[in-house]
Amino acid sequence: MSTILRRLPPSEATGLRTGARHSLGEFYRPADLVVLGLGVMIGAGIFSIAGRQAATAAGPGVILSFMIAGIACLLACLCYAELSSTMPTSGSAYTFTYVIFGEVWAWIIGWALILELQFAAAVVARAWGEIAVGAIVNFGVEVPNRGLVSDLFVFVILVLLTGIVALGARIGLRALWIMVSAKLLAIGAVIVVGLTYVDVANFGDFFVPPKTLQVPPQTVLEVVSGQSQAFGWFGIFAAASAIAFAYIGFDIVATSAEETVNAPKAVPKGMIRSLVIATVIYITVALVMVGMVPYSKISLEAPLSSAFRVVGVDWMVHVIDAGAVLGLTTVILVLIVGQTRVLFSMARDGLIPRGLASVSRRYHTPTRVTLVIGLVALLLAEFVPVLTMQELVVIGTLFAFAFVAAGVIVMRRRMPHLERGFRVPLSPLLPGLSLVATLWLMVNLRVLTWAWFALWMAFGLLVYLLYGHRHSLLAHPRTPERPQHGHGRHRR
Repeated sequence: MSTILRRLPPSEATGLRTGARHSLGEFYRPADLVVLGLGVMIGAGIFSIAGRQAATAAGPGVILSFMIAGIACLLACLCYAELSSTMPTSGSAYTFTYVIFGEVWAWIIGWALILELQFAAAVVARAWGEIAVGAIVNFGVEVPNRGLVSDLFVFVILVLLTGIVALGARIGLRALWIMVSAKLLAIGAVIVVGLTYVDVANFGDFFVPPKTLQVPPQTVLEVVSGQSQAFGWFGIFAAASAIAFAYIGFDIVATSAEETVNAPKAVPKGMIRSLVIATVIYITVALVMVGMVPYSKISLEAPLSSAFRVVGVDWMVHVIDAGAVLGLTTVILVLIVGQTRVLFSMARDGLIPRGLASVSRRYHTPTRVTLVIGLVALLLAEFVPVLTMQELVVIGTLFAFAFVAAGVIVMRRRMPHLERGFRVPLSPLLPGLSLVATLWLMVNLRVLTWAWFALWMAFGLLVYLLYGHRHSLLAHPRTPERPQHGHGRHRR
């Protein structure tokens, strides 16, 4: 038991291990981190999630749901900010857990992050293909065999974005800046035009009387309570759990810490600012959505597009389509970057094959692991019904959130001497609240999701016992080696 709970020394979490802990170049600036966060947090869901949750769960109170979800994610973000400022490394929650709780728990979190990021890339790519086809159809172009065309689009976007990430982080960052700027312009147009058609009467008093649904309980909370409900305060909080999926992604900013200039200060600022900006944008779009159309008349298929059609502004449909395609493109790009960095960290610790930790001499990026991630995402998106598994992405993320919140409390007691570039205020109160909020979001997930997650984690534990435990660098004495080509520190 002592060997699987061995902890990575803090100095080794961020220091260069000769021949083993290969490092990445520093080039991200604070503004780049904000763009990185907005790139992954603002996708096509910004044009649909408010309408769908208003129509099915919360009514006009969906605006309160966005605020509640934003607060819950902000608490988690503060915890990530402290640990990232203490251990600015590509491994994010995986490395934090390795230092604080030990190797087996680190593996479990790393395995959960693989579930989050790998499945998310496949889910978003599949959604991108369908939305891109829909955008073409909305221009009046007939698309025969839409399924085949969507599959082709999925293949093209994943190959293209995997190539961009593999060729170098600078190239990916330039592309990200352009696409994020364009999608923010599209969202700005939606807000400005939509506000002119808002009817204050549609907001009511933000509260719709609760309704008991005649369907079997599906979430853990519904099973415990014995009934399914919508609207009322229960619906508002249930919608907040679904909406939290939109904010998930700020944690990926933490995976860029090793590549960030003055990371202990810059990463916390980048994460917090991007989350706050994303929350404000989501709430503003929700106000427009609910204000334009009564919640009971919102179309579930295309909430915002149909709302603009109702008020006679048909051309806004094309703006929304463009924003959705750009939004999902940036999400896929950042997800691939984040997944690359997590697997890179696990590989250089020896928990997965160390060959995946090689850094390209030409491009100064972990090209090999990037290509593996892109291939797996492509196979999942093309051959697995990933759109039915979106909640697996959420539960993997929330599981990591819980460990990070607990990690802040434990690390303050075990390692108070470590220098922190950011400290969560009112600790342990706020980290404790973050843990409670995360658990609340988790019990609002379906029982079936929990079952699949348990199977995934059990399989992961078996992989660790058969491979990771024996190949871990902490399991073997380290001897100096000549660094491999391209494994140095590249400052640019």
